[in-house]
Amino acid sequence: MTMNETMICVVGNVATRPVFRELANGPSARFRLAVTARYWDREKSAWADGHTSFFTVWANRQLAANAAGSLDVGEPVIVQGRLKVRTDVREGQSWTSADIDAVAIGHDMARGTSAFRRVTRPEAAASAARPEPDWETPAERPGDQEPAQRPEPAAVT
Repeated sequence: MTMNETMICVVGNVATRPVFRELANGPSARFRLAVTARYWDREKSAWADGHTSFFTVWANRQLAANAAGSLDVGEPVIVQGRLKVRTDVREGQSWTSADIDAVAIGHDMARGTSAFRRVTRPEAAASAARPEPDWETPAERPGDQEPAQRPEPAAVT
């Protein structure tokens, strides 16, 4: 990354099925991301949709394989990456496109749940297993009725 690149974080919905390709320089995937502004309409006393912007998201290497295997049309996602705005003239028409070279892609957990599965790499699987950290809650303090429990994820409707 160079100093003058524009890094952005965009929240939206997957608009097209990810397309995965094995290229000479490694795996690549792309999909379209729809980002719609929401605003409070005072006259209607309700939320309303504003303008929708579309971005082409590009992922490479392991991110490409994971995105292609994890994302589906309509799912809410968060994408962080380098913004690339391109202009082109095709058949006398001027076209502008906004692409994001993704660094990270994830489901938007404010709008649903997701089940993470770590990808095992051959060299990582062969290495010695590391012990799990002790994530138990601290010992009960005087006056505590029950030990703290992890909250269950909210049901998605």
